[in-house]
Formats: sequence, C-alpha cells, structure tokens
Amino acid sequence: MHGGLTEAGPSPARGTFQAVITAVAVLTALGLFLSSCATGGTGARDEGPAHAEAALSATASPSGTPSDAPDRTDVVRLVKDDPQVSAEVKRELKPCVGDEYPVDVSFGDLTGGTDTDIVVNVLTCGDAVGVGSYVYREKSGRYENVFKAEEPPVYAEIDRGDLVVTKQVYEKGDPVSSPSGENVITYRWTAADRFVKEYSWHNDYSSVVGGDATPVPESG
Repeated sequence: MHGGLTEAGPSPARGTFQAVITAVAVLTALGLFLSSCATGGTGARDEGPAHAEAALSATASPSGTPSDAPDRTDVVRLVKDDPQVSAEVKRELKPCVGDEYPVDVSFGDLTGGTDTDIVVNVLTCGDAVGVGSYVYREKSGRYENVFKAEEPPVYAEIDRGDLVVTKQVYEKGDPVSSPSGENVITYRWTAADRFVKEYSWHNDYSSVVGGDATPVPESG
C-alpha cells in the first residue's frame, strides 16, 4: 500500500539511535534485561538489541496522552482483534510480568484527522525486540489499521508529523546487541488516505564504540 516519492535525503532525527544501542550493550553486560518470556526468535537476524527497558511502558506524545485516547488495555485489545496483525505477532502479545504487555504506545497527528492517531510497537518480552509496528487511525468512531511492518527487528515512531520506521541490519556473526547498521524509512500521509515513502537511508554503525553512524542514502 506504499508508493515511492522522490528521495529527499536523511533526517537528523535518528542521531540518537546509536546511543540507544550502546546503552543496551551495557545493559546486556550487566545482565539487566527484562525477565524473559518465550521470544520465538530464530537467530540474530530475527532479533536485535532491546530498544529500552521503558519499552514496556506506554510512551506519550510530547504534549501528553490525549484525554480521549484509548488506554493501554484497549490498545492491546485493538491489536489482538486486528485481522491485519499476523498470528506470530499476536503470539508475542502476552503479559511479560503480571499484567504488563510488551507494547510501546505513542499518540500524535500523523494522518491529519480530527482524532489522535496511535502508533503501536509490539516487542518480545525477553529482549524487547520490535516484532511488529502499526498505525491506527480513527474513522467513523472506530480505529482502523493504516500501516503495518512485521519484519523484525522493527520500530516505528512519530517525528514532526511523519512516520519513521527503523529496521536494524545484521551481518553474519553480529551479536544480538550489536547490529551492523540500520535502515530508516520516512513515510508521509497523503491526500489519497495512505502512507507513501518519502525517503530512506542506511546508517552503518561505526566499529568504534560510541562512534557516529554514517548515513548512506538509498534509492526510493
């Protein structure tokens, strides 16, 4: 459902992603990952570093969670009942500890509607790897799925009104905590009521710990 637009070049908004990975590597060394549930991973290419321990808590938009937005329980039910969500992702969507589900939820304006849009990332319990990312838009009193990405490890977020999806890349021999790079794709909502790819780029992570990622534009 995504069409390509003219590539515009990399966005500056992804500069902090390498810092997150470095922090996660430290957590790995200290053994402070979240309590493990069944992850269903199939190796390094299907997994990835934890996004953060806070990934199991809902993430509000900068202005705070809208008063009319669904609560966490409703969001989990929305994903579970969504026929567009794969059975594999739904298997991951179970409580990790108590009634805490491995979802990262954010709210914002992505589609220009009168109601708040919802971005949901479903993660694994053991290492908080993103296995599915979705955008829900309110229409006629119901939320409908207008975007999905289910190629782990994947993570979606709102960046200045655009949808930014990050997919980490592993080369042979890369440890789970240290991918070789990431592909970052920016989508924008159009008058045709769908997201289209605005531009994309690839970041090669420096081999030096704490080094900057090198952006490499990709073809649209």
